[in-house]
Amino acid sequence: MSVKISSKEQVESIFDKYEYFLFDCDGVIWLGDHILPKVIETIGLLKSLNKIVIFVTNNSSKSRNDYVSKFEKLGIKGITKEEIFGSSYAAAVYVDKILELPKDKKVWVLGEHGIEQELSELGYTTIGGTDPKLIENGVGFDPESPFLTDLDPEVGCVVAGLGLTLNYLKLSATLQYLLKDNKSLPFIATNIDSTFPMKGKLLIGAGSIIETVAFASGRQPDAICGKPNQAMMDGIKEVNPNLKKNPSRGLMIGDRLNTDMKFGREGGLDTLLVLTGIETESNVLAQEKQVAPTYYADKLGDFYELTK
Repeated sequence: MSVKISSKEQVESIFDKYEYFLFDCDGVIWLGDHILPKVIETIGLLKSLNKIVIFVTNNSSKSRNDYVSKFEKLGIKGITKEEIFGSSYAAAVYVDKILELPKDKKVWVLGEHGIEQELSELGYTTIGGTDPKLIENGVGFDPESPFLTDLDPEVGCVVAGLGLTLNYLKLSATLQYLLKDNKSLPFIATNIDSTFPMKGKLLIGAGSIIETVAFASGRQPDAICGKPNQAMMDGIKEVNPNLKKNPSRGLMIGDRLNTDMKFGREGGLDTLLVLTGIETESNVLAQEKQVAPTYYADKLGDFYELTK
């Protein structure tokens, strides 16, 4: 059964045991644009103890540069690009390092500028995505749109993630590329979260959008780059060799059992679930031992509050 963190002694024991603290963002650090209670103080405390903090997010709508700005805006100072691993970055690295897509090939994007920016930083040209021509007619739809009739022959891959300005044309154009050349173009998903929390509500996640084009095309993504996929964990470990050598020195903190907790557990880390996002306490306590988080807490800020 998961242990609830409720005392100063428990927090101090965690500080002694772990060197690496991996955090999900939405539902743990913030909800939308609202910082959660005592998060700033908790992260400051961990840094003062020389702990290594790593922010791991499945939200593909933002790039790492965007997240650096968001941390700063919310009052969390000193977070660097190197401390952030997002699914948009993981997808771009997959296209570059695993697919080894030639740089003269373009990438069709179903998603936001976060994916476009990370691919651009690695030398790729993207089409689709946030192109204003895809939304200039609002919700109207033209079956003779050049996005449907004149497919770019230089597109060598499709990357799909969260879309905040989704419409029928974007979905249908993505479908054309997924069907192109006997369904041979690689199909990469940033992540498959069905929902994400914002301001006390559940909103449609990337997985629900990706499932739409997957169902229509009759194919599933060739790779999923966000949590709980271990490709992201492997990337984190590559730049943190001590964590790679001894993953038991790491603690994964998140708000979802099926992504965050699974991600940490399969990566060899202990896990801590906070109740500020998706899961309820009764749901946590109902989990079988082999999939239950190591710990759980009402909120991340308890780390700071319990030490005072």
